[in-house]
Amino acid sequence: MPDPTTEPVFFGYWRSSACYRLRIALNLKGVKAQDIPVQLLTGEQASPAFRALNPTELVPFWREADGFTLAQSLAIIEYLDEIYPEPPLLSREPRQRALSREIAYAVACDIHPLGNLRVLEKLTQDYGAVPLARVAWSRHWLATGFATIEARLAVTAGRHAVGNAISLADICLVPQVYNARRFGLDLAPYPRIVTADEAASKLSAFEAARPEAQPDAPKEAV
Repeated sequence: MPDPTTEPVFFGYWRSSACYRLRIALNLKGVKAQDIPVQLLTGEQASPAFRALNPTELVPFWREADGFTLAQSLAIIEYLDEIYPEPPLLSREPRQRALSREIAYAVACDIHPLGNLRVLEKLTQDYGAVPLARVAWSRHWLATGFATIEARLAVTAGRHAVGNAISLADICLVPQVYNARRFGLDLAPYPRIVTADEAASKLSAFEAARPEAQPDAPKEAV
């Protein structure tokens, strides 16, 4: 287990949904980490200094005092869940645990990558996508993914996305709902998603993780 007297370092960006997930998990666990902003819009993630730390050029990136590092938000979150087991982010019951992962992966693997900043920039650079086209692209993939998750929540949801306890599913879903609102997606077809988002967002761990509450958020976003 990491030395509790030494804070790990969390490289992130205020509006990254992957970083949003990790902030929620850290808040739920009560784990402190030094937050070092990486300014994605200015290309800081591609700088030689950051690339030497993290060749993926993505955030979040996790580094501990002994030099241990991790990229990928879900890998970091599940690592934290193992070394700081309370409160659990995944059920001890195998089927509930698998269902939480299914919903989390639907967000992190199917929806999120297609709306990632580098994908949107590629659409503009190589295919001439104007801002409205980028928004339409994001809405399409959000709607496609949300339709699947909405149907799944009919089976899995209780007070939260999977049963009555906060899980990895909520940690991934809430930031994606934030993105959906940012891109102007009509959420009326997804009442179960909206209900799960509202229930989780009332918790202080989720509220404190909101992008606008982060130190690197521009003043106009607050």
